[in-house]
Amino acid sequence: MTATSPHLMLVGGEWVGAEDGGTRDVVNPATEEAVEAIPYGGAADAQAAVDAATEAFGPWAALTPYERATPLMRAAELLIERADEYARITTEESGKPFAQSKAEWLSAPNYLIFAAEEAKRLGGRLIPARAAGRRIDVTYAPLGVVGVITAWNFPVYNINRAVSSALAAGCTAVVRPSAYTARSAMLYGAALHDAGVPPGVVNVVNGVPGPMAELMLADQRVRKIGFTGSVNVGKALMDGASQTVTRLALELGGNAPVIVFPDVDDLDAVAAGGVTAKYRNCGQVCIAPQRFLIHSSIVDQFTKAAAAASDREVIGNGLDPATTIGPLINGQQRDRVEEMVAASVDAGARLVTGGSRIDGPGYFYRPTVVADVPGGAPAASEEVFGPVLPIIPFDTVDEAIELANAVDYGLASFVWTSDLRTAYRVSDALEFGLVGVNDWYPVTPEAPFGGMKQSGLGRESGIEGLHEYVEAKTRFMGGLA
Repeated sequence: MTATSPHLMLVGGEWVGAEDGGTRDVVNPATEEAVEAIPYGGAADAQAAVDAATEAFGPWAALTPYERATPLMRAAELLIERADEYARITTEESGKPFAQSKAEWLSAPNYLIFAAEEAKRLGGRLIPARAAGRRIDVTYAPLGVVGVITAWNFPVYNINRAVSSALAAGCTAVVRPSAYTARSAMLYGAALHDAGVPPGVVNVVNGVPGPMAELMLADQRVRKIGFTGSVNVGKALMDGASQTVTRLALELGGNAPVIVFPDVDDLDAVAAGGVTAKYRNCGQVCIAPQRFLIHSSIVDQFTKAAAAASDREVIGNGLDPATTIGPLINGQQRDRVEEMVAASVDAGARLVTGGSRIDGPGYFYRPTVVADVPGGAPAASEEVFGPVLPIIPFDTVDEAIELANAVDYGLASFVWTSDLRTAYRVSDALEFGLVGVNDWYPVTPEAPFGGMKQSGLGRESGIEGLHEYVEAKTRFMGGLA
């Protein structure tokens, strides 16, 4: 353990173990071996973190946004300096290829910098009054303590997109990462701590998820909880939040359609790009292209190109520079993917390539293309969250739109066309919070991120993300005439 890499919980500016002394092994999904035991606690640790965040809130909120920006900017510099060191840890615990882990760490500074700069422009507004002698203005006040409960698939990005805006707006944070990738969260906390963020402004605790979430929901000092995870858990949080009227931000996954029209300039290139985007992090990406809706006139060519590109992928340990696809996060997830593919084939889908696990240690599953997928098959109706590329043919624009919207999710969607009218018509009709038109990666610090329908509530990033962490206060001043 180095000075820049404490694998402990951060509470009130101190690196500590669990209050009950509990630990949990971090397992490398590429080897199935335990690599390190780290603190793993429960509600008491969350309580200590909420106490620390509450104590730190007043002084942090009282700083000007310019003063808060200084340590956030320094943290951005440290993340860049430490990207190689941190990325290795992320790959070891998540399985994703090193290059993808490093890219995730290098994206984090952009969010910190944008939020720090944009918070300086949360200036409020003056409203012209109807009566003389009256003045109305609107100012923004930071919410308070924010709980951030995140998933393992993007252990840095999932935390950072919330924490960067929250801290810039003047809030303090309690982060509860996934136990699978908690060390990455600890490293993120270390960068902020080393950059001079005051004690208690950001806290990182690792432990049993249920009791920790319940503690945050029950404590009325926690004004908001941001959650990345399953729909069922998100609904449970909504039920709990009703008791304390706690604000929620929920990112609950997706089932992203890809609509490819026959007028695309280079179909083989679109297929290759789709394969790369689909298999990023072994398909364990909430905005990953999921259902490939391909016009019937080009579906055979697209299928062949996607299968060929899939067969070129290199499966292995993410620390091997040649690897392009790592393992799934655990055996349960691999079993689920395997079962979904088998059920889809039983329902009438045609297996084109892949469709099996790889023998030996590691939770590996071959990149898989299934064609002619029926609408009710799991590969079409559910979020696979694995390296599976389902292909569904369509004939008309209206049919494509109907197929795309025929799911409960509404996070990301994709349209590939060379016709501007088609691009506008289809993107306007899609019931998704994010639409990539001829773009596989619709994510950036400057733009809001979030979904519709059962993909969640609220927005992160962009100016919209900052507004999620402040309360608007309207002030009426009379007798000024």
